[in-house]
Amino acid sequence: MAKSEKKSKSPQTVIGIDIGGTGIKGGIVDLKKGKLVGERYRIDTPQPSTPEAVADVVAEIVEELSGREGAPDADTPVGVTFPAIILHGVARSAANVDKSWIDYEVDKHFTERLGRPVEVINDADAAGLAEVRYGAGEGVDGTVLVITLGTGIGSAFVFDGKLVPNAELGHIEIDGHDAETKASAVARERDGLSWEEYAVLLQRYFSHVEFLFSPELFIVGGGISKRSDEYLPLLKLRTPIVPAKLKNEAGIVGAALQVAIHYKLAE
Repeated sequence: MAKSEKKSKSPQTVIGIDIGGTGIKGGIVDLKKGKLVGERYRIDTPQPSTPEAVADVVAEIVEELSGREGAPDADTPVGVTFPAIILHGVARSAANVDKSWIDYEVDKHFTERLGRPVEVINDADAAGLAEVRYGAGEGVDGTVLVITLGTGIGSAFVFDGKLVPNAELGHIEIDGHDAETKASAVARERDGLSWEEYAVLLQRYFSHVEFLFSPELFIVGGGISKRSDEYLPLLKLRTPIVPAKLKNEAGIVGAALQVAIHYKLAE
């Protein structure tokens, strides 16, 4: 069941947590600037990555961050990303984490474990929300698609600054294949493709997505965005396509922004 939204005082900072298959990282986020206050704090994802084990790590990170200068009040909600489809706070899939997460009430159990409200969001959605508010998509109206190229292809669909959650555009079928099986960063490494060869696959993918949604802007994230000058100039699209700006902090910032929006700590 969806949590009811409530009006709360507006803090300048919120804690964001980004859960991944290999690491869980968190930071204190300045909501006005969209930047971390101090260094992020990271702990390896426990193995097996069961809900109880992961919740313990999240609690440890929140406790550490809460003791820092600039931390929000102890009852301020916490934003958390998770690599899954999230529907009303419930995980409906599980990517690179234990399958016991499927149908797990993440919001409810994390809230109980931390003793404060928690808002969970899909990890790609969080990164996209952060990029549109504070990064490469700042000030762009209309449809902005944030595509992350990594182990798979993640995506965030943002329209006029508002997130359309759980858009799984990496699973669009192209030439009889799930797009991410051919055009992800891992697929490029697996198949030993040159940047020129990889750009051909990306061209096919982005042209198809462009035809379906006619976005105002594509933003490309993921670790491979650091090498964007190797392949983005090779793409021929009507839509501008640019690398993400927030890099590894995007998930943390997006998690904090989402919980701030949900609890009306930010507009």
